This record gives sequence, structure tokens and C-alpha cells, in this order.
Amino acid sequence: MIKILFICLGNICRSPMAEFVMKDLVEQEGLSDQILIDSAGTSAEEYGNPVYPPARRILAEHGISCAGKYARRMSAEDYKKFDMLICMEEMNVRSMRRFVKGDPEGKISLLMDYTDRPGDVADPYYSGDFQATWRDVWDGCNGLLEYLKKNLKQHHDH
Repeated sequence: MIKILFICLGNICRSPMAEFVMKDLVEQEGLSDQILIDSAGTSAEEYGNPVYPPARRILAEHGISCAGKYARRMSAEDYKKFDMLICMEEMNVRSMRRFVKGDPEGKISLLMDYTDRPGDVADPYYSGDFQATWRDVWDGCNGLLEYLKKNLKQHHDH
């Protein structure tokens, strides 16, 4: 099983959007039993808060529910437990590297690395532009899904 953790700062906008978009895509592909998906934040300031309402709304517009999700801060355990730690922006990568003393197992990547336009996922918290964030998350998750399908196939071929 491949275990994926999406990471942003507060775990109320971007990483939960990625978590639930990815869960939806994985379910449609019938891969839910092979891929475990969660999200967390590098900061504890939103701990216990539900997904930010505009993020919840844009997911709902696309038929995706994020019910029961509350922000949590990532822990050192997460580095051991998850195979892929996928950050929404470069700042999260830096925070994570400090947090886990580098990235000895090469588990940290950026979501947009799985698209043809690498960089940061648009931050809607300040801009209020959840459409731009949705596009980035959607493209990133679809690119990640293609990457995983290739790797799962190779895994089965050996």
C-alpha cells in the first residue's frame, strides 16, 4: 500500500482539498485499497478546526465531501508512516526538512511537480481565489494519480 500525506501550513485549505480530491480520484480508479491518503499542517495554529468554508464549498461544487476532517499538525511519526509527503508550496518543504532533519528517505515533493507547471499551489487564504487553487490541486492530483498508476503497475510487473 502507498501512503500519501498532503501538507500545507494550516491544514484547512490546500492540503485538505488535495486529500479529498485525491481520495475521490483514487476511488474512481478502484485503487482505494492500494493507496492511503491523509493531510496535515506544518503549523498547529488551526489545530482542530474544520476545513475552511470556501474550500469546503468548492469541493462540494465538484461533488466532493470533506466531512469529518479537522486540521492536525504533522508529527515525526508521519515521516516514518507515510511513503510520500507532498507539500503545497516551497515554504512547507523547508519547514518539513527542518522538522524531520532533512529528508533522508527522499519522501518530500511538491504537488505541482506532478504537473507540467511546477511551483507552488495558489494560496487562497489571502487571495480568496479558490478557483485558481482548485485548478492547481486538480492538475496536481491528476498528475500524481498518473505517476502512481505507473508505479503500481511496475510494482505488479516485478
